[in-house]
Amino acid sequence: MKRLSFSITLLAIILSACNAGRIQSTVQTQSTEKVTQPAVQSKTGHPSSDTFDSIKLGTHEKDVTYCTMDGIKLKMDIYYPSKNSGRFAVTMYVHGGGWSSGDKAQGAGSVEIPALQKAGFLVVSVNYRLAPEYEFPAMIEDVKCAVRSLRAHADEYNLDPNRIGVWGSSAGGHLVNLLGTTDQSTGFDVGEYMEYSSRVQAVVDMFGPADLTVQFNGGYQAASRVFGDFDAALASPVTYVTADDPPFLMIHGEKDTLVPIEQSQILLAALQAAGVPAELVPVANAGHSFKPDGGEISPSRREIARLVVAFFMEQLK
Repeated sequence: MKRLSFSITLLAIILSACNAGRIQSTVQTQSTEKVTQPAVQSKTGHPSSDTFDSIKLGTHEKDVTYCTMDGIKLKMDIYYPSKNSGRFAVTMYVHGGGWSSGDKAQGAGSVEIPALQKAGFLVVSVNYRLAPEYEFPAMIEDVKCAVRSLRAHADEYNLDPNRIGVWGSSAGGHLVNLLGTTDQSTGFDVGEYMEYSSRVQAVVDMFGPADLTVQFNGGYQAASRVFGDFDAALASPVTYVTADDPPFLMIHGEKDTLVPIEQSQILLAALQAAGVPAELVPVANAGHSFKPDGGEISPSRREIARLVVAFFMEQLK
Protein backbone atom coordinates (compact mmCIF):
# COMPACT_ATOMS: atom_id res chain seq x y z
CA MET A 1 0.00 0.00 0.00
CA LYS A 2 1.27 3.44 -0.86
CA ARG A 3 2.18 5.72 1.99
CA LEU A 4 0.36 8.95 2.68
CA SER A 5 3.53 11.05 2.68
CA PHE A 6 2.59 13.19 -0.31
CA SER A 7 -0.84 14.12 1.02
CA ILE A 8 0.52 14.83 4.48
CA THR A 9 3.27 17.05 3.02
CA LEU A 10 0.68 18.97 1.02
CA LEU A 11 -1.43 19.35 4.14
CA ALA A 12 1.51 20.87 5.99
CA ILE A 13 2.15 23.37 3.20
CA ILE A 14 -1.48 24.43 2.87
CA LEU A 15 -2.25 24.66 6.58
CA SER A 16 1.04 26.04 7.92
CA ALA A 17 -0.51 29.50 8.19
CA CYS A 18 -3.68 28.18 9.84
CA ASN A 19 -2.51 26.01 12.70
CA ALA A 20 -1.26 22.86 11.03
CA GLY A 21 -0.89 21.25 14.43
CA ARG A 22 -4.63 20.57 14.44
CA ILE A 23 -4.25 17.87 11.80
CA GLN A 24 -4.46 14.36 13.18
CA SER A 25 -2.82 11.75 11.01
CA THR A 26 -1.17 8.41 10.85
CA VAL A 27 0.92 6.75 8.21
CA GLN A 28 1.02 2.99 8.15
CA THR A 29 1.10 0.18 5.60
CA GLN A 30 -1.46 -2.46 4.73
CA SER A 31 -2.45 -4.87 1.97
CA THR A 32 -5.59 -4.45 -0.15
CA GLU A 33 -8.08 -7.06 -1.21
CA LYS A 34 -7.62 -8.29 -4.74
CA VAL A 35 -10.60 -7.75 -6.99
CA THR A 36 -12.06 -10.32 -9.34
CA GLN A 37 -10.08 -9.22 -12.37
CA PRO A 38 -6.28 -9.57 -12.29
CA ALA A 39 -4.25 -6.44 -12.90
CA VAL A 40 -3.01 -6.14 -16.50
CA GLN A 41 0.58 -4.96 -16.71
CA SER A 42 2.38 -3.10 -19.48
CA LYS A 43 5.07 -0.46 -19.71
CA THR A 44 2.49 2.01 -18.40
CA GLY A 45 1.03 -0.54 -16.01
CA HIS A 46 -2.51 0.02 -17.28
CA PRO A 47 -3.02 -0.29 -21.07
CA SER A 48 -6.10 1.25 -22.66
CA SER A 49 -9.09 -0.85 -23.59
CA ASP A 50 -9.44 -1.65 -27.28
CA THR A 51 -13.20 -1.20 -26.97
CA PHE A 52 -13.15 2.29 -25.43
CA ASP A 53 -14.54 5.03 -27.69
CA SER A 54 -11.99 7.85 -27.46
CA ILE A 55 -14.59 10.37 -28.64
CA LYS A 56 -15.83 10.31 -25.03
CA LEU A 57 -12.67 11.98 -23.74
CA GLY A 58 -13.49 15.23 -21.96
CA THR A 59 -17.25 14.60 -22.13
CA HIS A 60 -20.00 14.03 -19.59
CA GLU A 61 -22.66 11.29 -19.80
CA LYS A 62 -25.79 11.75 -17.71
CA ASP A 63 -28.26 9.26 -16.26
CA VAL A 64 -26.52 6.04 -17.23
CA THR A 65 -28.18 3.00 -15.61
CA TYR A 66 -25.68 1.16 -13.46
CA CYS A 67 -27.96 -1.38 -11.73
CA THR A 68 -31.63 -2.19 -11.33
CA MET A 69 -32.96 -2.81 -7.80
CA ASP A 70 -36.60 -3.66 -7.04
CA GLY A 71 -37.44 -2.62 -10.59
CA ILE A 72 -35.80 0.81 -10.07
CA LYS A 73 -33.18 1.79 -12.63
CA LEU A 74 -30.38 3.42 -10.66
CA LYS A 75 -28.57 6.21 -12.47
CA MET A 76 -25.05 7.60 -12.53
CA ASP A 77 -23.28 10.45 -14.30
CA ILE A 78 -19.87 9.78 -15.86
CA TYR A 79 -17.19 12.44 -16.34
CA TYR A 80 -14.37 11.37 -18.66
CA PRO A 81 -10.89 12.89 -18.39
CA SER A 82 -9.62 14.78 -21.41
CA LYS A 83 -6.58 12.59 -22.04
CA ASN A 84 -6.07 8.86 -22.35
CA SER A 85 -2.70 7.58 -21.16
CA GLY A 86 -3.97 4.15 -20.17
CA ARG A 87 -6.70 2.76 -17.97
CA PHE A 88 -8.32 5.46 -15.86
CA ALA A 89 -8.26 5.45 -12.10
CA VAL A 90 -11.82 5.98 -10.83
CA THR A 91 -13.31 8.24 -8.18
CA MET A 92 -16.98 7.76 -7.30
CA TYR A 93 -19.08 10.40 -5.53
CA VAL A 94 -21.95 9.51 -3.16
CA HIS A 95 -24.20 12.46 -2.28
CA GLY A 96 -25.67 13.29 1.11
CA GLY A 97 -29.16 14.32 2.16
CA GLY A 98 -30.01 12.37 5.28
CA TRP A 99 -30.43 9.16 3.26
CA SER A 100 -33.80 10.59 2.15
CA SER A 101 -33.02 13.35 -0.37
CA GLY A 102 -30.27 14.70 -2.61
CA ASP A 103 -28.97 14.07 -6.08
CA LYS A 104 -25.78 12.87 -7.76
CA ALA A 105 -25.06 16.34 -9.20
CA GLN A 106 -25.47 18.13 -5.86
CA GLY A 107 -24.23 18.18 -2.29
CA ALA A 108 -21.13 19.44 -0.52
CA GLY A 109 -18.88 16.90 -2.19
CA SER A 110 -19.92 17.78 -5.73
CA VAL A 111 -17.37 20.62 -5.63
CA GLU A 112 -14.64 18.05 -6.18
CA ILE A 113 -16.09 16.60 -9.40
CA PRO A 114 -14.51 19.04 -11.91
CA ALA A 115 -11.20 19.09 -10.03
CA LEU A 116 -10.91 15.32 -10.12
CA GLN A 117 -11.91 15.14 -13.78
CA LYS A 118 -9.26 17.75 -14.60
CA ALA A 119 -6.70 15.70 -12.64
CA GLY A 120 -7.24 12.77 -15.02
CA PHE A 121 -9.67 10.61 -13.08
CA LEU A 122 -12.75 8.95 -14.49
CA VAL A 123 -15.33 10.50 -12.17
CA VAL A 124 -18.64 8.80 -11.47
CA SER A 125 -21.50 10.25 -9.43
CA VAL A 126 -24.33 7.96 -8.34
CA ASN A 127 -27.90 8.13 -7.13
CA TYR A 128 -29.36 5.49 -4.82
CA ARG A 129 -32.73 4.53 -3.37
CA LEU A 130 -33.96 6.93 -0.70
CA ALA A 131 -36.00 6.75 2.51
CA PRO A 132 -38.78 6.65 3.48
CA GLU A 133 -39.83 4.64 0.44
CA TYR A 134 -36.78 2.43 0.93
CA GLU A 135 -35.21 1.69 4.29
CA PHE A 136 -31.59 0.93 5.03
CA PRO A 137 -29.70 -1.16 3.85
CA ALA A 138 -31.08 -0.29 0.38
CA MET A 139 -28.66 2.64 0.12
CA ILE A 140 -25.47 0.67 0.77
CA GLU A 141 -26.73 -2.18 -1.41
CA ASP A 142 -27.07 0.28 -4.28
CA VAL A 143 -23.66 1.93 -4.01
CA LYS A 144 -22.00 -1.46 -3.65
CA CYS A 145 -23.76 -2.53 -6.85
CA ALA A 146 -22.39 0.63 -8.48
CA VAL A 147 -18.81 -0.40 -7.68
CA ARG A 148 -19.41 -3.91 -9.00
CA SER A 149 -21.01 -2.49 -12.14
CA LEU A 150 -17.97 -0.31 -12.80
CA ARG A 151 -15.73 -3.36 -12.68
CA ALA A 152 -18.11 -5.31 -14.91
CA HIS A 153 -17.88 -2.52 -17.52
CA ALA A 154 -14.17 -1.81 -17.14
CA ASP A 155 -13.43 -2.12 -20.86
CA GLU A 156 -16.36 0.06 -21.90
CA TYR A 157 -15.28 2.87 -19.56
CA ASN A 158 -11.52 2.25 -19.97
CA LEU A 159 -11.15 2.04 -16.19
CA ASP A 160 -8.70 0.16 -14.02
CA PRO A 161 -10.70 -2.14 -11.71
CA ASN A 162 -7.84 -2.17 -9.20
CA ARG A 163 -7.89 1.62 -8.68
CA ILE A 164 -11.31 2.73 -7.45
CA GLY A 165 -11.69 5.43 -4.81
CA VAL A 166 -14.88 6.85 -3.32
CA TRP A 167 -15.86 10.05 -1.57
CA GLY A 168 -19.08 11.24 -0.01
CA SER A 169 -20.53 13.87 2.30
CA SER A 170 -22.84 13.50 5.32
CA ALA A 171 -25.09 10.48 4.63
CA GLY A 172 -22.90 9.87 1.58
CA GLY A 173 -19.92 9.91 3.93
CA HIS A 174 -21.59 7.19 5.98
CA LEU A 175 -22.07 5.11 2.83
CA VAL A 176 -18.49 5.49 1.59
CA ASN A 177 -17.29 4.62 5.10
CA LEU A 178 -19.25 1.39 4.78
CA LEU A 179 -17.78 0.79 1.31
CA GLY A 180 -14.34 1.07 2.86
CA THR A 181 -14.94 -1.20 5.83
CA THR A 182 -17.32 -3.94 4.63
CA ASP A 183 -16.98 -6.96 2.39
CA GLN A 184 -19.41 -9.60 1.09
CA SER A 185 -19.65 -11.25 4.51
CA THR A 186 -21.85 -8.39 5.77
CA GLY A 187 -24.68 -9.26 3.38
CA PHE A 188 -24.82 -5.82 1.76
CA ASP A 189 -23.75 -7.20 -1.63
CA VAL A 190 -26.96 -8.16 -3.43
CA GLY A 191 -28.29 -7.78 -6.95
CA GLU A 192 -26.32 -7.72 -10.19
CA TYR A 193 -22.66 -8.40 -10.98
CA MET A 194 -22.12 -10.56 -7.93
CA GLU A 195 -19.05 -12.13 -9.52
CA TYR A 196 -17.24 -8.82 -8.98
CA SER A 197 -15.92 -7.23 -5.78
CA SER A 198 -17.39 -4.08 -4.24
CA ARG A 199 -14.22 -3.29 -2.26
CA VAL A 200 -12.52 0.04 -2.92
CA GLN A 201 -8.93 1.23 -2.70
CA ALA A 202 -9.30 4.68 -1.07
CA VAL A 203 -11.98 6.57 0.88
CA VAL A 204 -12.61 10.27 1.51
CA ASP A 205 -15.27 10.85 4.15
CA MET A 206 -16.68 14.34 4.58
CA PHE A 207 -18.48 14.66 7.95
CA GLY A 208 -20.17 11.27 7.65
CA PRO A 209 -21.63 9.26 10.55
CA ALA A 210 -19.44 6.40 11.72
CA ASP A 211 -20.98 5.05 14.93
CA LEU A 212 -24.78 5.09 15.01
CA THR A 213 -24.88 3.59 18.51
CA VAL A 214 -23.85 7.05 19.74
CA GLN A 215 -26.66 9.60 19.97
CA PHE A 216 -26.31 12.85 18.00
CA ASN A 217 -28.64 15.22 16.13
CA GLY A 218 -28.32 13.61 12.69
CA GLY A 219 -27.93 10.06 13.94
CA TYR A 220 -29.86 6.82 14.28
CA GLN A 221 -32.73 7.99 16.47
CA ALA A 222 -33.37 11.07 14.36
CA ALA A 223 -33.44 8.91 11.22
CA SER A 224 -35.93 6.29 12.32
CA ARG A 225 -37.68 6.39 8.95
CA VAL A 226 -34.34 5.48 7.35
CA PHE A 227 -33.19 2.62 9.56
CA GLY A 228 -36.48 1.27 10.90
CA ASP A 229 -35.57 -1.58 13.21
CA PHE A 230 -32.19 -2.26 11.56
CA ASP A 231 -29.58 -2.71 14.28
CA ALA A 232 -27.63 0.52 14.86
CA ALA A 233 -24.33 -1.28 15.38
CA LEU A 234 -24.72 -3.24 12.15
CA ALA A 235 -25.37 0.01 10.28
CA SER A 236 -22.20 1.57 11.72
CA PRO A 237 -18.99 1.60 9.65
CA VAL A 238 -16.82 1.46 12.79
CA THR A 239 -18.25 -1.99 13.56
CA TYR A 240 -16.54 -3.49 10.53
CA VAL A 241 -13.04 -1.96 10.70
CA THR A 242 -10.27 -4.49 9.95
CA ALA A 243 -6.60 -4.28 9.06
CA ASP A 244 -7.21 -4.82 5.33
CA ASP A 245 -9.32 -1.67 4.94
CA PRO A 246 -8.11 0.95 2.42
CA PRO A 247 -6.58 4.33 3.39
CA PHE A 248 -9.02 6.93 4.71
CA LEU A 249 -9.01 10.72 4.59
CA MET A 250 -11.66 12.30 6.82
CA ILE A 251 -12.53 16.02 6.71
CA HIS A 252 -14.91 17.41 9.32
CA GLY A 253 -16.09 20.81 10.53
CA GLU A 254 -15.17 21.52 14.13
CA LYS A 255 -18.53 23.24 14.73
CA ASP A 256 -20.71 20.60 13.05
CA THR A 257 -23.74 20.12 15.32
CA LEU A 258 -25.66 17.75 13.04
CA VAL A 259 -22.88 15.16 12.76
CA PRO A 260 -20.29 16.14 15.38
CA ILE A 261 -16.58 15.77 14.66
CA GLU A 262 -16.43 13.11 17.37
CA GLN A 263 -17.94 10.73 14.81
CA SER A 264 -14.84 11.06 12.63
CA GLN A 265 -12.60 10.84 15.68
CA ILE A 266 -14.20 7.53 16.64
CA LEU A 267 -13.57 6.10 13.18
CA LEU A 268 -10.03 7.50 13.09
CA ALA A 269 -9.19 5.79 16.38
CA ALA A 270 -10.60 2.46 15.19
CA LEU A 271 -8.72 2.60 11.89
CA GLN A 272 -5.46 3.55 13.60
CA ALA A 273 -5.86 0.74 16.12
CA ALA A 274 -6.26 -1.71 13.23
CA GLY A 275 -3.16 -0.36 11.48
CA VAL A 276 -5.06 1.26 8.60
CA PRO A 277 -3.54 4.46 7.10
CA ALA A 278 -5.92 7.24 8.12
CA GLU A 279 -5.96 10.96 8.78
CA LEU A 280 -8.49 13.49 10.03
CA VAL A 281 -8.48 17.13 8.93
CA PRO A 282 -10.55 19.33 11.28
CA VAL A 283 -11.98 22.42 9.58
CA ALA A 284 -12.04 25.49 11.80
CA ASN A 285 -15.14 27.72 11.81
CA ALA A 286 -17.08 25.10 9.82
CA GLY A 287 -20.48 23.65 10.57
CA HIS A 288 -22.20 20.87 8.66
CA SER A 289 -21.46 20.89 4.92
CA PHE A 290 -18.47 23.16 5.68
CA LYS A 291 -20.79 26.13 6.18
CA PRO A 292 -18.93 29.05 7.82
CA ASP A 293 -19.67 29.53 11.51
CA GLY A 294 -17.88 32.37 13.30
CA GLY A 295 -15.42 33.26 10.54
CA GLU A 296 -13.82 31.96 7.37
CA ILE A 297 -13.34 28.21 7.33
CA SER A 298 -9.79 26.90 7.50
CA PRO A 299 -8.69 25.11 5.39
CA SER A 300 -10.74 26.92 2.74
CA ARG A 301 -13.12 25.09 0.44
CA ARG A 302 -10.63 25.38 -2.41
CA GLU A 303 -7.89 23.94 -0.20
CA ILE A 304 -10.14 21.06 0.80
CA ALA A 305 -10.65 20.21 -2.87
CA ARG A 306 -6.88 20.21 -3.36
CA LEU A 307 -6.46 17.85 -0.41
CA VAL A 308 -8.98 15.43 -1.88
CA VAL A 309 -7.30 15.46 -5.29
CA ALA A 310 -3.85 15.01 -3.72
CA PHE A 311 -5.06 12.08 -1.60
CA PHE A 312 -6.56 10.25 -4.56
CA MET A 313 -3.50 11.01 -6.69
CA GLU A 314 -1.27 9.44 -4.04
CA GLN A 315 -3.45 6.37 -3.50
CA LEU A 316 -4.73 5.63 -7.02
CA LYS A 317 -2.35 7.06 -9.63
